[in-house]
Amino acid sequence: MEYFLLFISAVFINNIVLVQYLGACPFMGTSKSTDVAMGMGGAVIFVTVMATAFTWPLQHYVLMPYDIEYLQTIVFILVIASLVQFVEMFLKKMIPPLYKSLGLYLPLITTNCAVMGVAIMVERNNYSFIKSIVFGVSSGVGFLVALVVISAIRERLDISPVPAVFRGVPIALVMAGVMSLAFFAFKGMAA
Repeated sequence: MEYFLLFISAVFINNIVLVQYLGACPFMGTSKSTDVAMGMGGAVIFVTVMATAFTWPLQHYVLMPYDIEYLQTIVFILVIASLVQFVEMFLKKMIPPLYKSLGLYLPLITTNCAVMGVAIMVERNNYSFIKSIVFGVSSGVGFLVALVVISAIRERLDISPVPAVFRGVPIALVMAGVMSLAFFAFKGMAA
């Protein structure tokens, strides 16, 4: 039950994008098409889970025992950058259309503060390894949910009569704000 509550909390109540405002760049950049959003969401889930799986042991078996926790940010960035390189090579070789459609935003996962934020939140909340993995998966799923919902809305807005001033990014930002308010309603239900 504890893991289920952690999952629901990370996906809806404390959504990494819409409530904690981490990862806004790929959220806005790759949300023009639902197919691209699904690919980016899958890549973020993979990188988030793997980053959590690698950074937790590094923190607990290397950084803390040798009293070098001040290197946490550098070590975590190196781990995340390596994982993103792996994902990039995999997509380029196995799924070229998705690799091409993600474009610039795929390497930006390296500096995606959502992935880094999850790794740091795991340590801040002092989760066990299994809880860390569940939190990583659920945070990635929360990112995917937010990305797919905003991309579906943006696809619908492309064929809707939106005033010229609001077309494109402005209406996307308005929709992201409305979605954020909707996700904040989940926070009120948890209290």
